[in-house]
Amino acid sequence: MVNARGQALCTWLLCHKEFNGQAIMTSSNASLVPVLAPEDDHTSKLIRKSKESPFVPIGIAGFASVVAYGLYKLKNRGNKKMSVHLIHMRVAAQGCVVGAMTIGVLYSMYKEYIVKPREQKNSVLHK
Repeated sequence: MVNARGQALCTWLLCHKEFNGQAIMTSSNASLVPVLAPEDDHTSKLIRKSKESPFVPIGIAGFASVVAYGLYKLKNRGNKKMSVHLIHMRVAAQGCVVGAMTIGVLYSMYKEYIVKPREQKNSVLHK
């Protein structure tokens, strides 16, 4: 016996014929089991994202290094107040991330607007 929630889900699936971005089998097919792509684990997702935008991991590494340095210098900050030390570390960490993002955007603009037209021009000349 199927409860009301399960019946509503089956009805919705029959109407939309899509589940989680993937096509599913309808009532005319053998069953209502959705065909889902295998989920990416975190490592493969990180590798794929870093290939798409290589400066994001650099920004994350810069952020982590500033945080590690800030924690190390926390003991030896001298007469500086804790709040001032934390504000300086926050600004440095944000600077690393924003700098990496800016370099990444400039790099993608370089590829899109300088390298790509140059390749298209060369391919037209070689034809």
